[in-house]
Amino acid sequence: MSQQARETPPGPDGRPFVGNTLQFADDPLTFIEDAAADYGPVAYYELGGEPIYQVSDPDLVEHVLVHNNQAYEKGEVFNNSLRPTLGNGLLTSEGEFWREQRHTMQPAFHPRMIQSYADTMVAYTERMLDDWTDGDVIDVHEEMMQLTVEIAAKTLFDVDIREEEEAIGDALAAVMDHSSNNLRRPISVPDWIPTKENRRFERALDDLNDVVDRIVHDYRNGEPRGTDDVDESRSDPSASQNASRSDDVVSLLLRADGPDGDGLSDEQIRDEIVTILLAGHETTALALTYTLHALGENPTQEDLLHAEVDGLDGAPGFGDLDALDYTDRAVTEGMRLYPPVWQLLREASEPDEIGGYRIPEGATVGVQQWVLHHDDRYYDDPWDFRPDRWTDDFKRNLPSYAYFPFGGGPRRCIGDRFALLEARLALATIARDWRTRPQHDLSFAPSITLRPDGAVEMRVERR
Repeated sequence: MSQQARETPPGPDGRPFVGNTLQFADDPLTFIEDAAADYGPVAYYELGGEPIYQVSDPDLVEHVLVHNNQAYEKGEVFNNSLRPTLGNGLLTSEGEFWREQRHTMQPAFHPRMIQSYADTMVAYTERMLDDWTDGDVIDVHEEMMQLTVEIAAKTLFDVDIREEEEAIGDALAAVMDHSSNNLRRPISVPDWIPTKENRRFERALDDLNDVVDRIVHDYRNGEPRGTDDVDESRSDPSASQNASRSDDVVSLLLRADGPDGDGLSDEQIRDEIVTILLAGHETTALALTYTLHALGENPTQEDLLHAEVDGLDGAPGFGDLDALDYTDRAVTEGMRLYPPVWQLLREASEPDEIGGYRIPEGATVGVQQWVLHHDDRYYDDPWDFRPDRWTDDFKRNLPSYAYFPFGGGPRRCIGDRFALLEARLALATIARDWRTRPQHDLSFAPSITLRPDGAVEMRVERR
C-alpha cells in the first residue's frame, strides 16, 4: 500500500446514527448513480452502520474481482442475507471448500454438456407458449420464472417439476423475498422471531428442502425422476448422444468427496442443489423479462429480431446460434440496460488500496454493474435500447469491466454460458410466433437482483 494513499473517499453526507441508509432505501439505483456522478470512481457512505466503498471504474472493478481477488470474500453483509436459505452452498462458501465445490460441479457446465441442454430449453419454451392465448395480458416475469425453473430442474437435475411447479415457485419466491428483505433492511428481524414473514419463509424453506430431498432419494434409489410431454430431439440429436447424464449436478454431488474424505453430507448436497436452483433461474428470467419488455417498446428492433428468426429452418437449436446474431445482441443489450445483478458486494479480508484510497480490513466494497452499464464514457445514449451497438469493433474497444453482468474473476458465475444459451434460444423461440406489448413502464425493487416492483404485464399477440 502506497504511503500517499488517502484515508476516506468523498461521499454524500449522512444523518446521525443512520448514515445514508434512508437515502439509499428510498431509491437505491438513483443513490448509487448520484454517488458515482458527484464523488467519482471511489465513493464512501454508510448503510445500516456498515461503511461502503463504492467502486465504479472498470479498472478498479477488475482490481477487486480479478487482480487482487484473494484479498476479498463475499463477506458478512452478503452472506447474512443468503445463508439462512443457501447454507454453505456455492454462492456463499469461501476458500478451499468453495474451490472444491466449484471443481465438483464444473462438469455439469462444460460446453459439451451445455450443448446437450439446448433441445430441452427450446422444447420447454414451446410447452410454455402452448398455454398462451392471443390478446391475453400476462405477467411475463412470472411466466419466465416458471419457464427457467423448469429448465434448470430438467437439465441440471433431470427432473420434470411442472406438476409441482406452482408449489416450488411459491417456495422460491418466499425464500428470495426473505433474502432480499434481509439485504435491503438496515436492521433485520431475527429468523427465530415468529413474524408473518418469518413463518412464510420457514414453511417455504421446508417445502423446498422436501422437494430436494425427494430428488436426492430418487437418484440414490435409481427411481424415475419425473416424465415430461416434450420432444427434445429436434435441434441437435448428436448433442444428447455426446453428453453423459451422469454429469448432471446431482450425480456429481453424490459422487463427490467431503472434507473428511467421505461423501458429502445430505445437508451439503441439499445446500448446493437449492443454490443452483435459485441462482440458475432467476437471473435468466429477469434477462428475458426485461429484454422482451425493451423489444416491445422498440418496434424497429423487434422487427429486426423477427426477421432473423423467420430466416431459420424450423425451431431454433444449438446449430443455429451463428445465425442468431441479432438475438444475441438483443440479449446482451437487455442485460446491459437492465443488469439482472445490479451490484456485487465484497468484504476486504485484508487491507487494500483502491484508486488511491485505503480500504481497511472488514470494509464492504460494492462494484456496480448498474452504474457502469449506463456510463456515457463507454455507451452512446446509455439509456436507449440499441442492440446494434454490439459490433465486434465496439466489443474489442470496450474496457473489460464496463460490462460484467456475470461478475468476473474466479467467482464469475459458473452458469454464465448456460444462462446465455437459454436466454438466446428462449427469446428466439418466443419471437418466432409472438409479440409482447408492455402495459406499463418498468419499476424496480432492487435487492440481491434487479427484481421488478410488482407484475410485469404485457399483452401477447400472435404474429
